[in-house]
Amino acid sequence: MGKSSRTALKVAVLMGGPSAEREVSLSSGRQCAAALRGEGYQVVEVEAGPDLCARLSEAGPDVVFNALHGRWGEDGCVQGMLEWMGLPYTHSGVLASALAMDKTRAKDVFRAAGLPVAESLLAPKAAIVKRHLMAPPYVVKPYNEGSSVGVHIVAEGANTPPQLTDADPEVMMVEAYVPGRELTTTVIGDKALAVTEIKSEGWYDYHAKYVAGGSHHVVPADIPAEIELHCLDYALRAHEALGCRGVSRADFRWNDAAGLDGLILLEVNTQPGMTPTSLVPEQAAVQGWTFGQLCRWMVEDASCNR
Repeated sequence: MGKSSRTALKVAVLMGGPSAEREVSLSSGRQCAAALRGEGYQVVEVEAGPDLCARLSEAGPDVVFNALHGRWGEDGCVQGMLEWMGLPYTHSGVLASALAMDKTRAKDVFRAAGLPVAESLLAPKAAIVKRHLMAPPYVVKPYNEGSSVGVHIVAEGANTPPQLTDADPEVMMVEAYVPGRELTTTVIGDKALAVTEIKSEGWYDYHAKYVAGGSHHVVPADIPAEIELHCLDYALRAHEALGCRGVSRADFRWNDAAGLDGLILLEVNTQPGMTPTSLVPEQAAVQGWTFGQLCRWMVEDASCNR
């Protein structure tokens, strides 16, 4: 698509929203909006709220760039509204978005596709705080949030279960702790790009993900060729098994002492962060893409889905 054609195309960038990841979404959205303006598009920034349908109808965009993160914006709800409005939008559709956000359902899909996942179960909060539901070490987390929101780690040898708070949901996932190195792979369309190793002090939590200096990214990761190839393969297979489109990012833990058996798929993010410290733009850059080219590809991919 030539720049003159892009100039005629109006893109609404959705950002904000009511989820726990609102601030991340605002950062993603503003950066993407600026990049798209640089690529020649007409851009309107839309902070998502209860009046989103009316605001989009008034704006009349040709394409919606969905920069929302977390529940409501990433779990199929907004996607369903956009489908109903007949608006092309970036990232995955209703079903893939809903499946990926529900970690239990996503694991069912991954197992059926022959992908390695950690043992886990869902349990009421009252049962989780009463006794260990699996042998430590394990992790307790919401089964339908992202960005490591609300994660509790129970260390090996812990005598007591985690002390959850009123802010934690009534039903949570209890998952076996997977030791090892943090790896991640971006999929764009039908291609897995690269493998990044994420190095941080302690747990790769919300702070480490989104605060400058909170983590260090090594791309391409310094890992054996066999592990790199399997990360690329697993990421693409997970993307396809969920029915994703556009851009997704698969997160792994790798216990290097266990070789290939130590590589575990944790989750797939259907709307990965697009902030200054985010992983997807870094991997795209390794492939020679500018940030503007990446955002442009996402808009053009969305345009082709209608």
